[in-house]
Amino acid sequence: MATVDDLKFQEFDDAANLLAANPDATTISIDEPAEVSKKQRGRLQETGREEDDELLGTDDSDKTELLAGQKKSAPFWTFEYYQTFFDVDTYQVLDRIKGSVFPVPGKNFVRLYIRSNPDLYGPFWICATLVFTIAVSGNLSNFFIHLGKPTYHYVPEFRKVSIAATTIYAYAWLVPLALWGFLMWRNSKVMNIVSYSFLEIVCVYGYSLFVYIPTAILWIIPQKVVRWVLMVFSLCLSGSVLVMTFWPAVRDDNRRIALATVAAIVLLHALLAVGCLAYFFDAPELDYPAPIIPAHNGTTVTTKS
Repeated sequence: MATVDDLKFQEFDDAANLLAANPDATTISIDEPAEVSKKQRGRLQETGREEDDELLGTDDSDKTELLAGQKKSAPFWTFEYYQTFFDVDTYQVLDRIKGSVFPVPGKNFVRLYIRSNPDLYGPFWICATLVFTIAVSGNLSNFFIHLGKPTYHYVPEFRKVSIAATTIYAYAWLVPLALWGFLMWRNSKVMNIVSYSFLEIVCVYGYSLFVYIPTAILWIIPQKVVRWVLMVFSLCLSGSVLVMTFWPAVRDDNRRIALATVAAIVLLHALLAVGCLAYFFDAPELDYPAPIIPAHNGTTVTTKS
């Protein structure tokens, strides 16, 4: 018949001997099934919160994304430092262009497209394409308006390229810089103010200008009414992207300051569109001098238009 000692598990004896010899030894306890299920449910709930935070774009997820983006810490005078600003693929650029052309009400453009990886690739090439589109379309528009007039002699206006480049790039950089400084200043006074980074603001402004590229091509149509209707339509699309992006950043501020900020953003954006249309496409017609045609008898004949 088995004795009491024979019924004891050998593993328990070994564990007791080990603890007696080394009190600091690590032991593993087996939890009850209920406790294990509670811990698993806790982990699932924490995972669900993290996913919700990422979808909602809370501060914790934003900090995690910003910290994750600090993988490369190259000095600013090296090529690797600026390479990070152009680390974007074609699909991301296309998604951001679609988001700027088809804004969704109630959706923040920065949180949906920009916050994970702000870039300068899209804004740079959008501005460059817009510069040449406006300059070339402006010359073609001037040509079609005066086409068929005997007193008109077409001369390409290359200065329009430099004027368009100065205007568009100054708007795409100086206005975001002023807005970024204003948000930083208001953030020091009102804690609820959302402060976007300078790169994010530049990215939003750059992509918001994309809608003017096809619009500038359609501005070749020699009808002022059609041009101004296209301008208003493009202004509403691109302006709505800016309003839906920056209104959540200033809505917790003083009511008058918030409305004045949004009004200034829309006003500057409208001035750019109206100025480009008025200067490059609706410029007043010049009175060209009538050509002098020499006659066969040595006299000159001046033709009237």
